[in-house]
Amino acid sequence: MGEALYPFTYKEVVEALIKKQGLHKGLWSLRVEFGIGAANVNKEAGSKELTPAAIVPLVSLGLQPGSEENSLTVDAAKVNPPERKSSGGKQGASAQSGSK
Repeated sequence: MGEALYPFTYKEVVEALIKKQGLHKGLWSLRVEFGIGAANVNKEAGSKELTPAAIVPLVSLGLQPGSEENSLTVDAAKVNPPERKSSGGKQGASAQSGSK
């Protein structure tokens, strides 16, 4: 059975995080935190010859305030506008009945 792949653009990731956090205003940018480590590793499998190597893990993904829209930044008001309360209800019904 083959693996399913669902690639996302940076903007799509930011949009999803904005919606997940319930943000409705402001510019938000993708924040990526990397770590840094080092180790001695074999140059080739089975070899006893070691070489120093850098290890750069992805530590976290998140949002940070942005200053302008670009390929990493999204306007929350555009992708997750606040819900508008309906103007119907009792006031709308009484206004209609009063106009007859």
